[in-house]
Formats: sequence, C-alpha cells, structure tokens
Amino acid sequence: MQDNIILVGTGHILEKSVKEVEAVIDREEPDVVAVELCEGRYNALKGNVEDFSIKDAMSGGSPFLILTHWLLAYVQRKMGAELGIEPGADMMAAIKKAEEKGCEVALVDRPIQITMQRFWKKMTFFEKIKMIFSIIFAIGSMGSMRKDRGEKRGVEEEEEKEEKKLMVDGNKEIELDRITDDDVVTRLMEELREFSPGAATALLDERDAYIAGSLLDLQTNSMTKKASLRKIVAVVGAGHVAGIKKLIGHPELIPPKEELCSLPKRRFGIKDLLGVGLGVALLTILLAVISLGISFDTLLKVFLYWFLINGVLSAAGVVVARGHPLSALTAFSVAWLTSLNPFLAAGWFAGLAEARMRKPKTEDAKSMLYVESLRELMRNKLFRVILVAALANIGSIAGTFIGIGVVGHELGINMQDIWMGLKTLFL
Repeated sequence: MQDNIILVGTGHILEKSVKEVEAVIDREEPDVVAVELCEGRYNALKGNVEDFSIKDAMSGGSPFLILTHWLLAYVQRKMGAELGIEPGADMMAAIKKAEEKGCEVALVDRPIQITMQRFWKKMTFFEKIKMIFSIIFAIGSMGSMRKDRGEKRGVEEEEEKEEKKLMVDGNKEIELDRITDDDVVTRLMEELREFSPGAATALLDERDAYIAGSLLDLQTNSMTKKASLRKIVAVVGAGHVAGIKKLIGHPELIPPKEELCSLPKRRFGIKDLLGVGLGVALLTILLAVISLGISFDTLLKVFLYWFLINGVLSAAGVVVARGHPLSALTAFSVAWLTSLNPFLAAGWFAGLAEARMRKPKTEDAKSMLYVESLRELMRNKLFRVILVAALANIGSIAGTFIGIGVVGHELGINMQDIWMGLKTLFL
C-alpha cells in the first residue's frame, strides 16, 4: 500500500520546494494530491479569515496562545519575505498543479485550532514563557539572516552566489537551502524535543499520526470504489516525512483520530493550586487576626498593599502593550480580586475593555497576516487587544507572587511554611 503513497518533504519558505513539488506531480501523474493543510489553514492561505469572538479569545488563558500563534506566523512570513516567497507557497503550488491536471485534492492535516490547543496544554509554564521570549528574540534578530557571498569561477566569467543562512539556538547557523536535508531536519527536530518534549509531541508526533491515518483512509476509500489503489502524492513539511513513513508501514501504531483530536481536559495545575492556596492563606490570616489580636489598621494596610501591588503591575502590563487608559484602569481595579480566583483573569477584563474602545473587526485579523514591521503590527487593533490581555495577565501573576511575600512579611507569617503545607496537601 505504501508504494502508492509518495511523500514529498518541503520547506514552507523555500522556492526550491515549490519547483520540486511541481516536478514530482508532473512526473508521477497521481490520482490524488494530499497537502499538509487543514481547512482553516487553507482558508488562511487563501485570505479567507472567519469571524472571531473577542469574548472567546479572552477566556481560558487563550490570549497567550493566540499571541504565540500570531507571532510564529509573523516570523514565518518575515522569513519568507527575506527569501521572496510566501509561506505555504509549496502547498498552494501543489494544489494549483493538481487542479491543472484534474487530480483530486485532499487536506490531510489536523485542524490547526486543535493542534495549537494541544500544543499549548502540553507545555509547562516556564516553557511557554521561554517560547514567547524566544519568538520575540527571533523577531528582533530578523535582520541577522546573513548573506554570505562566495565566488564561483567559470571559464569566461565569475558569478557571485548568495547563501542565506538561518540562526539556530542563538549561535548556530544552517543554510536555508539545506532545511529539507535529512541531517538538518533531524537536528531541528531534536532541538524542538529538547526545548519542549510536550510541544514536539503535539506539533510533530500527533500530526504525523493524523496525516498518516488520513493518507491510509484515502487508500481505503479508493479500494471500495475501484480494484486498484490510487496513487497519492503527499506534500508535507520535511520534518514529518520520517514519522509518516514509519506509521504508514505500521498502521497499528496510529491512534484513533478521536483520540488525536480530543482537547486536553483542564487539569488542577499551579494556577489552581495558587488560587486555593491564597484562599487558605487568607483564612489563615483571618484566624491569625482574630487569635493574635492584629489591629484593624494593620489589616487595612495589608489589604492596600495587596490591592496596589496587584493593580499596579497588571496595569503596567497594559501600559507596556500601549493599551487604552480605560483598559489600564480596569486591570488596576480587578487584579486584586482575580488573583484570588483561579477561574478569573485580569487580562480577560482588560482585553474586553480594550476591545470596547478599539472595536477590532474581521479585517484586522486579515491584515495582521500581511504586516511588514512590528510597528505596523502594533497598530493593528486586534493584535493590540490580545497583547493587552496577555501582558495584563503576566503583570497580575507577578503581582500575586510579590503580594504574597509582602502580606506574609507584614503579618509575620512564614508563607513558605504555608506553601509547603499546601504542596503536601494537594500534590
């Protein structure tokens, strides 16, 4: 069966991949051309962006996820601009060539929304923070994609050849034209797994399984309609080729699609533990006030510390995001309360306030995919709303930890002992 499935590994921002895809389809004359796209990504490449809900985007901690997704897309588009090619051009070339030849086109990747949610849930808190800063660093160093000039001597003339290189892991570099080479792909995949095993599982392993299952389903469906198997050319990212090939040869290793598409259930994590811990800490403080006779003035001072620390830091996040003053005021007003409840977030309220003032539209989501600079990105109304929500949450988280220390110190309570007791109780 696998002999009828031809895998073409590409680099999504390489012109040579576009040419290779077209050449393989011309040579193989397949019945089906399968591409590593889902309907959502296909529509995005075509410029068709669905309506969005600001309320949904603000809830469930998703501002961080959306921000990461868009920043990743921005980096890819900027790299493509450096090379003079649109990201996803390899996939669109495959679709165009298939349509010219009258081949069936199949979208075989898992829905991007599910992939991103599983990717985000599988990462630890510190991996998420590290990834966001890595993306920001990558954006800042975009100009460091160096062009090394070399000389190629001929009999009658000299030619200059530009070799564009990509910085990897801060101080390593690889030639962009070698991104589809097996050794380079292996190196990049190993670095992703080292950075975050959970993210690698969601972005690589699970999608390998989903795509392999989709390709085998195409073959199974064809067998019910005709005696011979249809020939399939599958255009996928180079990093997926090895995994898909292995799974096609061992289909018993492919999990059911229902399992691959299920959204991770919300777990009782550090944020929830912190929220419960704060409730217990406040109860402890109240009991201490009653039993130790702590004055009302002291209690009021402690509350003011808590209110100001949480409010100022959350509002500072809004200011850094260049949000509206009303959004900063909203974050300042609610941060003290949202820090006590694991099911609420200051960014949720600040983002809604920002959306009310800026009124982003679907056109903002479309135009955000084509910005040319960070300055232009910051002028996008929808991006600004998401950034306000994300940074307000970060400020609120910082305020929570600092506030706990200050409150404990003022009341003479050893918060470390309380924390260790809570860890013993809940973990």
